[in-house]
Amino acid sequence: MLENKVAVVTGGTRGIGLEIVKLFKENNAEVILFGSRKDTVDRAVSSLKKEGIDVIGYYPDLTDFDDVKKVIDDIVLKYGKIDILVNNAGKSANKKIEDTTPLEFADIIDVNVKAMFHTIKAVVPYMKENKGGVILNTSSMVSIYGQAAGVGYPTSKFAVNGLTKSLARELAPFNIRINAVAPGITNTDMVSSLPKEMIEPLIKTIPLGRIGQPRDVANAFLFLASDMASYVTGEILSVDGAARS
Repeated sequence: MLENKVAVVTGGTRGIGLEIVKLFKENNAEVILFGSRKDTVDRAVSSLKKEGIDVIGYYPDLTDFDDVKKVIDDIVLKYGKIDILVNNAGKSANKKIEDTTPLEFADIIDVNVKAMFHTIKAVVPYMKENKGGVILNTSSMVSIYGQAAGVGYPTSKFAVNGLTKSLARELAPFNIRINAVAPGITNTDMVSSLPKEMIEPLIKTIPLGRIGQPRDVANAFLFLASDMASYVTGEILSVDGAARS
């Protein structure tokens, strides 16, 4: 489904991001993963290689536009283009507002929103030059109705939805499609780090009766990245077992 496509996946060293990397490779894309640190990137690339999956990895500071642009420029120099950008890097939060410092709130916004703006700004000129492209952002089910604590996280995901819908309109004339995937409770490291008292009641509300798996979410990214979704842009696709209802 992604033959001859070059894809960049941020937050690609674990969880949903790593599953996206694997699935895109299964569908014949050339994939470059981004991680937050050299050690996590090296570990992910090595682990994938043992599975017979060859990718390269980078670890730019996504909150530093100049650093992001340098890496994006290097990738285009190496591969000639970037067809697909998946903005999956993110950070969660679960503290009550009284316990959340202004610095912690700002950090969530930097990682979940500002970094996304940086990667998009860096790739758009190349996508325009290539007469098209696909940008996919990881949102969350909490972008629809919030959550009981950790206000910075849903705030950032509401912003992701706004960014997605607005840029979809701005960039559609250039054949650049932008969509977001809003996962529900998914079996990842990020979710496992949250308190059980926050997660277990939510799982009980899922009509499909189970927690989501990373492959469930990656499948949605594959659809939106492929030509099967050639007339889909500006959408926030929920993958949550109908938990939102």
